[in-house]
Amino acid sequence: MTVPASVDTIAHNIQLAVAPVFLLTGIGSMLNVLANRLGRVVDRARRIEAEIDGYPPEAVAPAVTELRVLDRRMAAVHWAIALCTLSALFVCIVVAILFVGDFVSIHASGVIALLFIVAMVLLIAGLVLFLIEVQIATGSVRVRSVHLKRPPKR
Repeated sequence: MTVPASVDTIAHNIQLAVAPVFLLTGIGSMLNVLANRLGRVVDRARRIEAEIDGYPPEAVAPAVTELRVLDRRMAAVHWAIALCTLSALFVCIVVAILFVGDFVSIHASGVIALLFIVAMVLLIAGLVLFLIEVQIATGSVRVRSVHLKRPPKR
């Protein structure tokens, strides 16, 4: 027969489980940024695809090049979202195990540590992909030196 948990035990479990929730808030904010970036890239790609048939012949090649860049950006953001979402999932599992662990007689410290490490590795990988996507984006919109050397308009 199990003894009901005391209020102090429950309060302690909630404290343990709430700390990773702040991490979930950060991951959620990151997912929001990534989703917004993905939306902008998709919108730009759709616009080019819809208009490319009306482009003059000399503008088609640059448009196709831009579509390739946008495709790379979409892939990077897609994988960043997937990895950050998996990271959040593992953090949620850690929270659940932390909370349930005191009520059920299990020794889950090794599992909790492993899940948290996996969550951090996934988050790091997602952030690296975000950095790659930002580098692709900034590399594709560099101002050409020809435009920088123009005399100012009067």
